[in-house]
Amino acid sequence: MILRWINHWKTRRVLKHHPIPHAFWHRLMVEDPLFHGLSSVEKAHLRELTTLFVHQKNYYASNELNLTQPMAITISAHACLLILELGLDYYQGWQDIRVYPSAFLVERDEADEQGIVSHQQHVLGGEAWLHGPVVLDWEGFKAESDQLKPGRNLVLHEFSHKLDMLNGAANGMPPLHKTMNRTHWTQAFSEAFEKLKHQVEHGHHAAINPYAATDPAEFFAVATEYFFTAPNLLIHHFPAVYEQLSLFYRQDPNAHLSI
Repeated sequence: MILRWINHWKTRRVLKHHPIPHAFWHRLMVEDPLFHGLSSVEKAHLRELTTLFVHQKNYYASNELNLTQPMAITISAHACLLILELGLDYYQGWQDIRVYPSAFLVERDEADEQGIVSHQQHVLGGEAWLHGPVVLDWEGFKAESDQLKPGRNLVLHEFSHKLDMLNGAANGMPPLHKTMNRTHWTQAFSEAFEKLKHQVEHGHHAAINPYAATDPAEFFAVATEYFFTAPNLLIHHFPAVYEQLSLFYRQDPNAHLSI
């Protein structure tokens, strides 16, 4: 009881002394199309979550990027949209967010299916590490957030990996709520993943971003991008996946399209 009171006191203190300025928040909600479907109550709740998130996490700039507070708030608002109905506890267990000015080069040793290790170089727009940081390309994210692109949002993608990692390495199966049916989730995502993989492997038009066919973890992340940026498309191609994501995120973005 005492610990709960202390946590509540700390939360109210942060919200009182470190609020996101109303003028900036209003402009972000108006100018960023990702938030247009939210109600005024949801936007107010998102502002509180974002305020607390910015206060809890450590932002670092890489490669001489001038990382400003408005930039950090914008990234955080997108990240907190995922947990709007879940809560900040879903982002516990790690602290750092590193932001590059543009896509970045990573080098690491990787083993193939035969166990042969080779040194690889990759140019990435983002990464999410188990128990480690989220790494983002600001230029790429800004281009996607300035003008809503169906199924494309770097922050939603990488932070959904963080949710997926809550019960271990990302595998497309985040910790489901007690009211959810694991069999229904597995069936919906497995069938959709195999269908997309078949489309990609046979040169057919991919229903969603073909990167989702890479593995189940990437399918979950890409599906999350569509869930929030183009819910109508996800429902059209994979209605069962949309239903499961709606149960998991406890949101229904497609309902906002008809308002």
